[in-house]
Amino acid sequence: MAPVKNLLRSWQEDEKFEERRRVSSGYNPLYSYRTARGQAKHYLQQFADMYFLRLAKLKPVVEKVAAADWKDYEIAGEKAQRVERVLDVRQGQLCWVVGTIYMDLPLKPNILEDISKEQWLTGLKLQHTYLSQDRETQVMLEDESGRLRLTGPMLNNNLLVTGVIVAVIGTENANGDFEVLDIHIADLPRQPKRWERDEEEGTKMDVDEPAKKIALVSGLEMSGTDGDALHFSLLSEFLLGEALDEEDRQAASRISRLIIAGNSIASELAEDTSSDDDEKPGHRKYGYDAAAYNPVPTAQLDRFLAELLPSIPITIMAGEQDPANASLPQQPIHPALFPVARAYSTANIADPEEEEPGWLDSVTNPWDGDVEGWRFMGNSGQPVDDILKYIDLGGPDGTGTDGRLEVLASMLRWRCGAPTAPDTLWCYPFQDRDQFVIDECPHVLFVGNQPKFDTTVIHGPDGQQVRLITLPRFRKTGELVLVDSETLEVEVVKFDIYDPDQTNGS
Repeated sequence: MAPVKNLLRSWQEDEKFEERRRVSSGYNPLYSYRTARGQAKHYLQQFADMYFLRLAKLKPVVEKVAAADWKDYEIAGEKAQRVERVLDVRQGQLCWVVGTIYMDLPLKPNILEDISKEQWLTGLKLQHTYLSQDRETQVMLEDESGRLRLTGPMLNNNLLVTGVIVAVIGTENANGDFEVLDIHIADLPRQPKRWERDEEEGTKMDVDEPAKKIALVSGLEMSGTDGDALHFSLLSEFLLGEALDEEDRQAASRISRLIIAGNSIASELAEDTSSDDDEKPGHRKYGYDAAAYNPVPTAQLDRFLAELLPSIPITIMAGEQDPANASLPQQPIHPALFPVARAYSTANIADPEEEEPGWLDSVTNPWDGDVEGWRFMGNSGQPVDDILKYIDLGGPDGTGTDGRLEVLASMLRWRCGAPTAPDTLWCYPFQDRDQFVIDECPHVLFVGNQPKFDTTVIHGPDGQQVRLITLPRFRKTGELVLVDSETLEVEVVKFDIYDPDQTNGS
């Protein structure tokens, strides 16, 4: 930031100030993760149908990739044959087959075991990992016919989790296990060109405006305490162009939209379980104490949004800690929770596609849409956090950012935004199609509420380029991420408060 000049000086009566206008926002959201409403939404159907829907959708894609690469694959004069079902694999036959990965992990939660032991759990026991040093992880391939256990060193060379659709080539050994020699996945889908949907819909694009910035933030975690006020005031003043000098105010006016990627409200789960809680189990339901509800954080978030909305449009996603349904895809935070800011939202909550999105657009988690012509896609962190429990990447408890970027890239190459749902990640039991399947490749994929900021660019087989971003928790890091609307380059703005105690090392 440039130094502030002439901050303390008298105002001159004839002095004139240049009027600042914020750039417009090119915004065209998709509604890919909206679920049925009212009586049409129910949970009576089986979750297993999701895996069959996912396999039916991605199997032809994976088969095409595998057939192109393995058409001349042979060992000792034996040519590899395609097998339709996993149960059609024969011992000693060189073949390849497509199916869904299932991983049997030692520490993975099993609801059937809890029921069989007649255990009633009032709260969820959070696991940092499903892996164990004492027991072996079993990797299987399944389809509608059955399961086949996989083995071989190739499994360690590929990032695999439950729910991924793959093609494997190899042969069944004497133990009945399939020795894997190579693995193929779907890879990146087709990527739409910039402004493609806007051109189809006849939307006018303003290409004469200067380069814009899209602001991304996650993990505001407002608690309603006085300690939050200064951090959010700094963030608000920056976005509104009320701070710093003329150059920085000009830069702030180029921010066309703010995207909040979940966890805007601080978690209200008590860390200590006192004797009082044990004496009053009737107040608890699913581990939540209704008597401990605190409306102050939601009111603080409402005031924060209302302060920004007259100047900048906002897209706010639901998160794990926010007042929304727990299962994915999380539906939008209801505007009724924002009595002041909801004046800027669309009037038609039941069917937002019938109207233009309001300046306050409360959206699902995951979410996708077009911002300044680019396809953006993101989630609030649950799919990535759950995948990291299956693998050993990025240090203890999966806190390394390198592992998280690899997971983000793998999700795109698997063409699935939440592969571990519904096995270990709560989700809605879809019956018609798996909404987590990625049909079109985004230009920007972001994930919120991560330990650190990190970014990279990956490339696809047909020239696709995707900017991957891990967004840190603002409450912990004070970092806001800005994406350039022309180059998709990323910069970080950090808000910090001077603490003399930390400076003196006390």
